[in-house]
This record gives sequence, C-alpha cells and structure tokens, in this order.
Amino acid sequence: MTESLKVLTLEPYYGGSHKAFLEGWMQYSRHEWTLLNLPPWKWKWRMRHSAITLANQTAGKIGTGGKWDIIFCSDMLNLAEYLGLVPQAIQKLPSVVYFHENQLTYPVAHPQEFDFHYALTNLITALAATEVWFNSSYHQDIFLDELRDFLKRMPDYQPLETVDDIRHKSLVRYPGIHQFPKRGERIPGPMRIVWAARWEHDKNPALLFGSLRILKARKIEFRISVIGEQFRQVPDVFNSAKQEFSDYIDRWEYQQKRHDYEAALLEADVFVSTADHEFFGISVLEGAAAGAFPLVPEKLAYPETLELDAGNEDFYFKDGADHLADRLVQLSEKIRNNNLWSSDPDRAIRIAEKFYWKTKACLLDQELIRIFERKEKS
Repeated sequence: MTESLKVLTLEPYYGGSHKAFLEGWMQYSRHEWTLLNLPPWKWKWRMRHSAITLANQTAGKIGTGGKWDIIFCSDMLNLAEYLGLVPQAIQKLPSVVYFHENQLTYPVAHPQEFDFHYALTNLITALAATEVWFNSSYHQDIFLDELRDFLKRMPDYQPLETVDDIRHKSLVRYPGIHQFPKRGERIPGPMRIVWAARWEHDKNPALLFGSLRILKARKIEFRISVIGEQFRQVPDVFNSAKQEFSDYIDRWEYQQKRHDYEAALLEADVFVSTADHEFFGISVLEGAAAGAFPLVPEKLAYPETLELDAGNEDFYFKDGADHLADRLVQLSEKIRNNNLWSSDPDRAIRIAEKFYWKTKACLLDQELIRIFERKEKS
C-alpha cells in the first residue's frame, strides 16, 4: 500500500481560508508537498491569469527535477487551462479541486455585478478534475442545484448532463481547525461577545449591531469584540457602530497575531455569527474549540457543522435583530447565574474536536492515496 505521495499543490489565492487550509493540512500530513501559490490580491485577475502563471512555475520546478503523483488545487484555478499548458506527464496526473467557495452562488452587493464567466470557470475546473471536494454538504447542494438553473440560461447547447457528471465525482471533505489552549477561569464581568466574520455585507454586520442596540436600550450589560478580517472597502456600518458602542468595545479590528486571536476567543462567553452567506464557517468552529458558546443563524452550513440534529437547538437563533437580542439576554442571565452551559461546559468543544487538523489531515491524506491508487489501477 502507498504510504506517501508527492503532491503538486496549486493555489492562486494564498490567503484567508485557502492559506489556513493548506498550512493546517501540510503541518500534519505525511505526504511531500510542492506548493505553488500567488498572493491573495485581485481575485478576478487571479482566476484569469493563474493557469498561465502556475504553469510557468510548474515548468521551473520540472526543470529542477520536480515529479509528482497527484495535483491538488482550489476553485480559483481554471484547471483545464492549466492542464493545457503543462507537459503531458502533468496532464496525466489525477487531480482534486477543493471548493472553498464558488462564483455561482457567492453573493454580490449589487446583482448587476455578477459575471457568469467566473461561474463557468468553476464548472470547467470541476469537469477537468478527477474528484471535486466541497467543504460542506450545504455548499455541494447549493452549487449543483444552482448550476443546473444557470446552464438553462444559456441560449443553446446547454450542457445539462455535466451537472450529474460533477455530482458523481463530488464528495464532502471538511476542512480542519487548530486545537485551542484550555481556557482558564472566567474573569468577572458582563457577557463578552465576539464577532469574527469578514467585514463585508454578506456577513450581515447590521444584524449584529441592531441586536446590540436593543441590548443597550434594555440596559443589558455586555462587552463586544469585532475582530474579523477587513479589506479596502469597509461597509459604513462599522464606522458608525464603533462610535455608537465605544463604551462597550474590548477589541476592534482584525487580530494580526494568532496569539491575540486566540485570546479574544478564549475570553469570549458567546461567539455570534450573523452571516447571510457561509459555505462552512471555520471561525465559528474555532470559537467552539475555544469554549465560547456559539450563537448562529439556523441556516447555511451551521446546522450541519454544529450538529443541530444532535440536540443543540440552543446554538441557533431565528432571523431578525429582536430574536438575536432575546437569545443574548437569555445567555446573559445564564452567565450571571454561572449556568451558561447547563452543566455541560465541553459540549461545543466536543463538536469542534472532530475537526482538529491532527485527525483531519490523516483522513485527507488517505483520500489522496485512494485516488492515486485507483488511477494507477485504471
């Protein structure tokens, strides 16, 4: 049986969850990795030119003796274009594409901004790959469902059969997270809330601040940390909220150092997500791993990752700032009574443990071996 593979890894957008995924897997993997990547900048250009750039990088590695057993890439690459630009030996390798996100169902601030060319790139890459991995069942389902509707919009030559072609070689393979230190005794004080999503419209920050406004009006004491990643264009709601809740803020802005990020989660009582869009939700599971109480919408991938069916209904809130505020008031009361977890303080941690990289990497390693050995036998 194959023990180790040489993996050619292609990442056009080496930042955020894409970078964290590869770093976590490679840290615990038994395979030998060659990582070719590009900085996380101008994603549309990356999707357009990365096949050319990474093919050139591959040629350089081949020139110094590089050989591989399998290709692993993300959804940002046009895999078919790449394979058309590399030597035949690379073309023959089995390949896996990992869908962190997709450009077919990814929300845009204005509908007129949608560019179907990037959705077609996702389709072509999925068709070119040996296997297609999604980071959640929710993501797999919405992509394949929407793909069929999308193809029906074509004026002619609608390749509807490709949906089933992709479905038959698609699998759900969850990403991993790093283990968190054990939290110490709670520091006295009011409920501490953390919100760690990207500062973008699809994470619905207005819902968070609307609920905090209700808490403030009800004279409920709380502290808030807003620590998600920011980009050049920040929604105006953040600037106004920083002023409005200035007396309630513990941390504001992205925590550049891992130690500071961990500290923010380990200090938090409640981890809140208000996302309208989430294909997986790594930060929510990291909050759970740190021992914070997750409070998330009952939609997207959350019922899947936080095990709604296993009796964890209290991790969820219904839509709307009023209901989120009501749930936060309930949790604040439990914190005051030292009963946030109702005698089971490790409930969320046990869920998060299933995603630790030290376990997840071994499973993903074996999946690559399975694909390689199947290709060898064919």
